[in-house]
Amino acid sequence: MSKVLLEVDKLQAWYDQSHILQGVSISVTEGTVLSVLGRNGAGKTTLLNSIMAVLKKRKGRVTYAGKDIQSLQSYQIASLGIAYVPETRGIFPSLSVRENLEIAARAPITSGQREAWSLEKVYKLFPRLEERAENGGGQLSGGEQQMLSIARALMTNPDLLILDEPTEGLAPLVVQEIEAFLTELKQKGLTMLLVEQSLGFATSLADDIVILGKGKIRWAGAPSELAKDPKIQHTWLGV
Repeated sequence: MSKVLLEVDKLQAWYDQSHILQGVSISVTEGTVLSVLGRNGAGKTTLLNSIMAVLKKRKGRVTYAGKDIQSLQSYQIASLGIAYVPETRGIFPSLSVRENLEIAARAPITSGQREAWSLEKVYKLFPRLEERAENGGGQLSGGEQQMLSIARALMTNPDLLILDEPTEGLAPLVVQEIEAFLTELKQKGLTMLLVEQSLGFATSLADDIVILGKGKIRWAGAPSELAKDPKIQHTWLGV
């Protein structure tokens, strides 16, 4: 029986005096993909930053693999086996592609579940990165930088991959590539929490969907259920 890997319970978060998250609860089951959808300003990135302790002004409960992580620092949370691919990508522009990857390399937290990620394995998933291995991160296109950001996260050998808007600003052909990469990761059994604005992209990958609106959960269910509810799509996603 699959277990809940990440659980967020009644999470609240603030930027200065602005109350952004107002009691958000989600759970991510091991081996599945949860997509969080919503308009700009809905609180999606705030949710991820709160989970990862990037945002400090928050309260509620966050547990990972049964451990309460709400009081931990970001680096401590990452060390538990969570990799975060932020919307800003966060690569090192002065380091080469290879150096960006090597600096993130870490042994798996859990053993025996999946084959560990290595430089060779990452290059097999992202052949373009191997071609650009000695180029600086700042010399890459937007799509290549996004690939590098995801690949670097995989080099930490995570049990949970969190992605914030991985298709933002990318050309349609590159979006298709990213979707193919993430689909392959899903098939390998990697658990993912995905924040997206693109309904089609999110539903193609998701096992479950949550819609955020004005800092609260407005809808939750399966992609097939959302497809049958145009009113929810229009009200909270503008589709």
